[in-house]
Amino acid sequence: MKNKKKTLINIIFLVICFCATMYYVFHDQDFSDIMIYMKEADSRYWIVGIVLVIAFILSESVIIYYLMRSLSQKANMNHCFLYSFVGFFFSLVTPSASGGQPAQILFMKKDKLPIHLSTMVLLIVTITYKLVLVLFGLVIMILRPPVEMQFLKPAMPWVYLGVALNVVCVGGMLALVFCPEMTKRMVMAIFRWVKKICKSPKVDALEGKLDHAMDGYHEASLYFQTHKRVMLNVLLITIVQRCCLFYITYLVLLSFGIDQLGMVDVVVLQAMISLAVDMLPLPGGMGISEHLFQIIFLPICGALLTTPAMIVSRGISYYTQLIISAVFTAIAYLMIFRGKEE
Repeated sequence: MKNKKKTLINIIFLVICFCATMYYVFHDQDFSDIMIYMKEADSRYWIVGIVLVIAFILSESVIIYYLMRSLSQKANMNHCFLYSFVGFFFSLVTPSASGGQPAQILFMKKDKLPIHLSTMVLLIVTITYKLVLVLFGLVIMILRPPVEMQFLKPAMPWVYLGVALNVVCVGGMLALVFCPEMTKRMVMAIFRWVKKICKSPKVDALEGKLDHAMDGYHEASLYFQTHKRVMLNVLLITIVQRCCLFYITYLVLLSFGIDQLGMVDVVVLQAMISLAVDMLPLPGGMGISEHLFQIIFLPICGALLTTPAMIVSRGISYYTQLIISAVFTAIAYLMIFRGKEE
């Protein structure tokens, strides 16, 4: 009942965010004009964008399979594909992408993959996934390329917030990985202090789970130290994975005949939007992603084409990703859960 209640709350929150986003996008727009501009665009670029969405999702499958094989686990490649679709679907519909990994662990457990190894693999995936975004942000903050900074200027408060939140998140995870014992003692000491203030059975019950989670970071620490070449390969795959999604915006601009900015510039701008919204408690950064796209790309696209370009870009990178992931999540349930029960 608790899980059903939580799911219902997430669904209601998702619907509210979607409705608010649709109102923000269309409340002062002429829908018929938007449709005219979209019909005149070259949709062949959009097809390539959809292919890149699939490549983006499947890149994580390659990483999961690669890490599992490095741990001498006989992972099924087809099921690794499904784990990724499951992870992205639940990440896209839950605040701060919090539902992805727990769902993946359930499916991996059903496939009889050891939970502690599955947790460690997904932890590594999360660290590298966020680390690439942080590297993008830090490089731009340090080098401050004039073209990108010109367009990012109205969105810089959001970018700074995104950089700060992601640096804290990634820094905390890396501290847990590379200084596991010291960090565990510090975290458990803070928790015990909180437990004295908030005397509740629910808080007490979290102590064992937190202690177990800290042990998972210790295993990850040993893996990082003994598989440096593997970690470098995972980082490189993740960079390509991230760029696949960011490149979609460039294709969308080309489909509308907007070519005054180079590929690298557009990819960087889209990366900064993703960085800004990544840690916000909104499913898929819904609402704020659309807002940042409009204020950053308005000087590039012009008043007439900014909204159509934003609709197509978000439609491919988020909503198409959501639909594809939902379909394959249903397939994963039938193949892994129902298939094991029969």
